Amino acid sequence: MSASGLTHPQAVTPTFNRAWLTPLELGGLAAIWGASFLFLRIAAPAFGPIPLVALRLVLGATVLMPFLWRARSALRPALWPRLALVGVINAAVPFSLFAWAARQAPAGVGAITNSMAVLFTALVAFLFYGERIGPRRAVALFAGFAGVVVLASGKAGGASVAGAVAAGTTGAFLYGIGSNLVRRHFAGLPAAAVAAATLACGAVLMVPFAVATWPTEPIGTRPWLAAAALGVLCTGLGYAVFYRLIQRIGAPRASVVTYLVPLFALTWAWLLLGEPLTPTMLVAGTLILGSVALGQSSSPPKAK
Repeated sequence: MSASGLTHPQAVTPTFNRAWLTPLELGGLAAIWGASFLFLRIAAPAFGPIPLVALRLVLGATVLMPFLWRARSALRPALWPRLALVGVINAAVPFSLFAWAARQAPAGVGAITNSMAVLFTALVAFLFYGERIGPRRAVALFAGFAGVVVLASGKAGGASVAGAVAAGTTGAFLYGIGSNLVRRHFAGLPAAAVAAATLACGAVLMVPFAVATWPTEPIGTRPWLAAAALGVLCTGLGYAVFYRLIQRIGAPRASVVTYLVPLFALTWAWLLLGEPLTPTMLVAGTLILGSVALGQSSSPPKAK
C-alpha cells in the first residue's frame, strides 16, 4: 500500500501475472506432451522403438543437465543405484512401450492409455505401500479399466489395436510404480535434478541397444525433426515446466495436465496426420479421463 492508502499500480502486477501464468503453463505443457504422441507416430517407424527412445533420453537428459549439475552435491553416490532403477522403470521401458505402440495404432490410443498412470499410481500405493484406496478411487479404477477394455476392442484401418493398448497400459502401470518410488526414495531432493539423473541413467542403458539396432536405411528429415522435438521439447523442456509447476502450485494441481494431454494428442493427430477420432476411442477416452478426474477428486489416501 502507498502512503495515501491506495494500492500502487506496480504492486498488483506480479499477482496479475501469476494468475495468468499457471493456466498458460498448464495449457502449454498439455499441448507439448500431447504432441509427443504425434512425434512418436512420425519418428518410430523410421528409427524403431529402441533407437528413438535412446535419442529421446539423451536429448532430454542434456536439456535438464544444468539442474543436475546445480544439485549434484545432494545426490549422494548411494542414491545412484535407485536412480538407475527408476530410470529403467519410469523412462527407458515405458518410453519404449509407447514408441512400439505408436507403430501399431493411432496417436490417440497411446495418449488415452497414458492417462491411466494417475490411477495406477494409486493402485500401486494400495497394493505395495498400504495406502487406502477408498470407494471413490475403487470406482474410478473400475471405470478406467473398463475404458481400457473398450479401447482394446477397437480397430484402426481394419486392424486390431489390442497390442498397442496392452503396451500403453503396461507403460502407464510402470509410470505408477515409478511415481511411488520417486515419492518415497527421493522426497526432499530437487525434482528436476532427479528427473535429469533418471533420464541420464536410462540413456546409458539404452544407447548400446540403440547402436546394435540402428536402422540401416537412411532416416529422412521429418523423422529426425520429430525425434529432436520429442527429446528436447517434450522430454527436456516439458519436464522442466512440469517441475516448475509442482514447486509453485503443488503436485495435485499440476496433475490437471493429465486431463488435457489426450485432447491435444487427438487434435494434433487429426490436424497434422489426418487420424480420425473413432467412436471406440471417444467412449474409452470418456471412461478413462472421467475415472482419472473422479480418482483425483477424492481425498488423499491414508496409510493403514
